[in-house]
Amino acid sequence: MLAATPNSSFHTTSSHFEALNSDNFKILPHFSSVNCFPPSKKFHLSSILLPNAVVRSPRTRRRRSKSSRGSGNLCNQFSVGASLAAEPGIQPEDALQQSFAPFSIKIPVGDRHILVETGHIGRQASGAVTVTDGETIIYTTVCLSDVPSEPSDFFPLSVHYQERFSAAGRTSGGFFKREGKTKDHEVLICRLIDRPIRPTMRKGFYHETQILSWVLSYDGVHPPDSLAVTAAGIAVALSEVPNSETIAGVRIGLIDDKFVVNPTNKEMEDSKLDLLLAGTDSAILMIEGYCDFLPEEKLLEAVEVGQNAVRAIIEAVESLVKKCGKPKMLDAIKLPPPELYKHVEEIAGDELIEALQIKNKIPRRKALSSLEAKVIGILTEEGFVSKIEAAVTTETLPDLNEDEDEDEEVVLDGEIDEGDIRIKPVPKKPTPLLYSEVDVKLVFKEVSSNFLRRRIVEGGKRSDGRTPEELRSINSRCGLLPRAHGSALFTRGETQSLAVVTLGDKQMAQRIDNLVDDDEFKRFYLQYCFPPSCVGEVGRAGAPSRREIGHGMLAERALERILPSEDDFPYTVRVESTITESNGSSSMASVCGGCLALQDAGVPVKSSIAGIAMGMVLDTKEFGGDGTPLILSDITGGEDASGDMDFKVAGNDDGVTSFQMDIKVGGITLPVMRKALLQAKEGRKQILAEMAKCFPPPSKTLSKYAPIIHVMKVKPDKVNLIIGSGGKKVKSIIEETGVESIETQDDGIVKITARDLVSLEKSKAIIARLTMVSTVGEIYRDCEIKSIAQYGVFVEISPGREGLCHISELSANWLAKAEDAFKVGDRIDVKLIEVNEKGQLRLSRRALLPESAKQQNGNKANNGEITEDGSPDLKVAEPTEANSTLPENSFVKRFVRSGKDVKQTDKTVPKKNPVKSFINVSKKSTSAAVNGEAKI
Repeated sequence: MLAATPNSSFHTTSSHFEALNSDNFKILPHFSSVNCFPPSKKFHLSSILLPNAVVRSPRTRRRRSKSSRGSGNLCNQFSVGASLAAEPGIQPEDALQQSFAPFSIKIPVGDRHILVETGHIGRQASGAVTVTDGETIIYTTVCLSDVPSEPSDFFPLSVHYQERFSAAGRTSGGFFKREGKTKDHEVLICRLIDRPIRPTMRKGFYHETQILSWVLSYDGVHPPDSLAVTAAGIAVALSEVPNSETIAGVRIGLIDDKFVVNPTNKEMEDSKLDLLLAGTDSAILMIEGYCDFLPEEKLLEAVEVGQNAVRAIIEAVESLVKKCGKPKMLDAIKLPPPELYKHVEEIAGDELIEALQIKNKIPRRKALSSLEAKVIGILTEEGFVSKIEAAVTTETLPDLNEDEDEDEEVVLDGEIDEGDIRIKPVPKKPTPLLYSEVDVKLVFKEVSSNFLRRRIVEGGKRSDGRTPEELRSINSRCGLLPRAHGSALFTRGETQSLAVVTLGDKQMAQRIDNLVDDDEFKRFYLQYCFPPSCVGEVGRAGAPSRREIGHGMLAERALERILPSEDDFPYTVRVESTITESNGSSSMASVCGGCLALQDAGVPVKSSIAGIAMGMVLDTKEFGGDGTPLILSDITGGEDASGDMDFKVAGNDDGVTSFQMDIKVGGITLPVMRKALLQAKEGRKQILAEMAKCFPPPSKTLSKYAPIIHVMKVKPDKVNLIIGSGGKKVKSIIEETGVESIETQDDGIVKITARDLVSLEKSKAIIARLTMVSTVGEIYRDCEIKSIAQYGVFVEISPGREGLCHISELSANWLAKAEDAFKVGDRIDVKLIEVNEKGQLRLSRRALLPESAKQQNGNKANNGEITEDGSPDLKVAEPTEANSTLPENSFVKRFVRSGKDVKQTDKTVPKKNPVKSFINVSKKSTSAAVNGEAKI
């Protein structure tokens, strides 16, 4: 093995090159990742081996390439820089150090700057940057495989985004402390990164590319999602990936009717708009977000603000790319042969036009698949022969029997005598043209897309016969699932969504484990399911894909704006949207079906909303138009795949609630977006009108199978009485009454969830008595003695509420021990004579006895001082104006006493006559302020 020593300039001679080019040694090919030197320091071929460079045999090189597939291109591990030589005065090791020199730049974004750094960490990746906003730091790398993948119509790009808990000084609350499965909100950010970058990738580049992004530090103030989009765009621009444009992303908020670029988390709490925009310096590639019924014109203003902010970022990034960007791998782009397009059109032109006119999706798909197989068979197996007449050529036949003395030969017809050589004209057999199957598939798809565009632009008709503004037929029905709390089936053309609503209490809420909050709960969530059967195919059925998570979040954000507040509707709401048929715009069908299902479940929504997907043919001049972009309403799956835009908009007549736009071309401008938004508004109005014709209509009442949630308000200091020691009391109430759950809050809110009214009323009564505000002077009849102490007895005046009747207040006569006159389980009448600052009650039975009996033994009474037996110091307090004030809202309490009199140890005290039942009317406390039924 031949190697160069470090810190020395190694020059090879011609003999060295001969050795290197021999059978035993071979110079490794020049990898583009070697070109990590700054453009200002170019190298020329002068037989220089880099420090620590080695020359490997072909077998070693192949094994190296295979093992390193999918990993980053390592700048300092390549063997020979075949195109590098030092300029005068520059040594190779100096060039390497300069290539790894750190660069940083501050970029103004909104009212602050973000810091972009490269060359500090991740130097072996094709591109690596750290972007800092406040104390939030994103680290992003871009790597590509050394060997290209098989050509396909889908660029091999993968994006992974992860939020490390250590970024916020936390550890996962689960059993496994290591970050594992990607969370839903991380998947959404992966999609935000992927969607704007993919359109900037050049066709024909098939090296697998991977973008990895980590949140290394999070301050809880500056959100990392828009920062991650910008970091990914900068990393791609610095790498060797041959992208066409540099992208960046920003978030726009609307706070106090003012647009704010990259607002903080605190500012976003008061924002009416959450718009995340990504684009280039001249066009918009992606928007996504939600708003509170914002008009289209206001949304366009926000997009314009975001585009200006993106343009300022990209201008600064371009200067960074010029300093330390790597040369692009333009030589790796492999496109199909240009003449193949004409051959495909010649073979499949007429049949392709007929197939694209089939209205139904499945027959059209089968016809196109059959035609594609035919084209592939001709161009890859049999070979294609052009219809041009075969060329005529001549074939020379040498005369092998040369004889000077031979007589003159007779020239036959059709032959030309040219002395010793006879020339006979013969037809040349055409050579069949053969192409690779991958190239034929790519070209067939593009030709089909062009034919479809031409049909729409020139003929004004789409595959199903609609005009560009026309919608598909709409049908909807509600209540088709009797046991579900709410259900709806929404059908638009060949797209169908079955939406089901389930209501529950807080225990059904979805818990989200994020960087800052340990226990964030969502009381509304929508889950979207796209089984392979909805498109008539066989496929994987399992965990939700990234597409399903993204579509579900889009529909969830659209419906979230019409839900009532938790105070008005204290339910957790879950919506399931199962796509049973799909031919485009299934997420918007989920919005329409979900809205009807919510109404069928009795959820008091603010208004009805609908969603629609818009498409576009950008360059109409190429297909016979005047060059003006053509906007398509309610696009199908084929129009989405063959078109240039997928713009989903949800809302009502007044404004927009959620939106999402993906672009397959270089971007669109504001005038094009304005036209699409206004056309989408007209489409939403038509869909809402059709939804109003739903039959059977939504019930708009709670299902009998839905749980009943009752909300009570008690004094905050009474909450502990409901919970009890270790939760024993609340568990006993649930077990005794049969309710499902009782939820208490520190502010005094109590939510009771039950399946029937009987159990609900029982629990309401117990909690009301348990938390009622007792008033000095109230009389309680037929109360049970729960326990006996040396200094008195404890009497239960209401379920769970006890008070002390001191031994001095038990009888008019003097008692040495309470056990002498009473036992546990006896029932007595008592009067409330004091409530101390701790809420403890002091009761008196003696106060209800005749005056003569009390006066007889008045001097013997113990007035509450602490005695040697350890009795508490509960002094008798007369009712005052402060503690006798009754709460608001009167209520009626009934306490019934049986005719059985209480035992008397003193025979001289006359027995009291049985007292009949009576009603004591007083003010109702806030503890019993209930709303009757669930607020619907």
